Amino acid sequence: MTDQETRYEAVRSRDARFDGEFFFAVETTGIYCRPSCPAGTPKRHNVRFFATAAAAQGSGFRACRRCRPDAVPGSAEWNARADVVGRAMRLIGDGIVDREGVSGLADRLGYSARQVQRQLTAELGAGPVALARAQRAHTARLLLQTTGLPVTEIAFAAGFASVRQFNDTVRAVYATTPTGLRAAVRASCRTAAPSAGIPLRLAHRGPYHAPAVFDLLQRETVAGVEEVGGPAGRRTYRRTLRLPYGTGIVAVDERAGNPGGASAVHPGGWLDARLHLTDLRDLTTAVQRLRRLFDLDADPYAVDERLGADPRLAPLIVARPGLRAPGAADPEEYAVRALVGRAGTERLVRAYGKVLDAPCGTLTHLFPEPAVVAEAEPDGTLRALVAALADGTVRLDPGVDRDDAQETLSALPGLDARTIAAIRARALGDPDVAPPGADVPDTWRPWRTYALHHLRAAEER
Repeated sequence: MTDQETRYEAVRSRDARFDGEFFFAVETTGIYCRPSCPAGTPKRHNVRFFATAAAAQGSGFRACRRCRPDAVPGSAEWNARADVVGRAMRLIGDGIVDREGVSGLADRLGYSARQVQRQLTAELGAGPVALARAQRAHTARLLLQTTGLPVTEIAFAAGFASVRQFNDTVRAVYATTPTGLRAAVRASCRTAAPSAGIPLRLAHRGPYHAPAVFDLLQRETVAGVEEVGGPAGRRTYRRTLRLPYGTGIVAVDERAGNPGGASAVHPGGWLDARLHLTDLRDLTTAVQRLRRLFDLDADPYAVDERLGADPRLAPLIVARPGLRAPGAADPEEYAVRALVGRAGTERLVRAYGKVLDAPCGTLTHLFPEPAVVAEAEPDGTLRALVAALADGTVRLDPGVDRDDAQETLSALPGLDARTIAAIRARALGDPDVAPPGADVPDTWRPWRTYALHHLRAAEER
């Protein structure tokens, strides 16, 4: 079958495995959807396929109100790919275009703005401005439907340059006004003010083995910055975040029954979260950081199919379908944690972390900025690392070339290969990392990071 015929079969079967991997639009209705949309299957000759929601919007289609295609998980491809398009998509997701413009995106990628525009448009059908616009529209819908903020404040919080631009985008994407979007949900579903927090459902595709993720986060908890509370199966992970415009406290719940089972058919689902932000312009960035931390854009079907073919891993895959490889909420913070360990990290938080203006329970500090630690710590590997992070010699942002980052880290005095591998796997979200000396065959590529998580989970039983 051709690729488009395969996609149409996914639409006909309402296959949720492909939600976020592609979108389809119906020319007779002018609407675009996710593959699992429950509406009636359109005729093949009326269907067009798009790699991104932005491309569908750019072709004049509006979002389906029934399946909400803007709320799907991100494509796992963008986390795995190391080329310019993959790196660009990770940066756009982090809000770089809104903060620094297309020129800022291009500078971080090491290409001209014209080259970035050309490559994204050629492969995805949409350039960086259109991709960022689609993301702003999604942020606006979330704020309209989950908070009681005035519409004007939401326009600027979502990243729009003007209320007119905001209104025009909402009409084009959702075929209604901002007020109409807000009216589509009950008032009881909206919080009265942002101080109450923004409730979100962080979507994932396929089974999600939440216990292993929350076990790991609980073992790694750094006092003052993080906490995990509640009984097994109903735990909540909370932490502080330093964000581009302000600070935040985020909470994510371990959803009971989330792991699914070996016989579950495309279960999918979400993790419930709540975000308290001092500046709502940080919403997109905060959400993306949580998605990377909890590995919510992974494709567990592809991972489990490849690794499950190995006799050594097959029983582990059956025992933990949808096991994830957690990333990091703050890549620079994780690099320091990987070097000095939990106790050393807590020392740095106590000594140099900024105290929150309004502590929340045991959450009292922000993790210290690298420049602050560099000024205070004596010469040594830690100082070399934080100084390199502070002056930009080492970059760990979502769009960095992972090989370049590893090479730069390797040049720092005293940073060993195992620590660098941990930074690459967690801070840079590389799904295919094999630490030195690990018994990891090439047949596990490109999911060696996941294979190691399965082996460690089995050892901890």
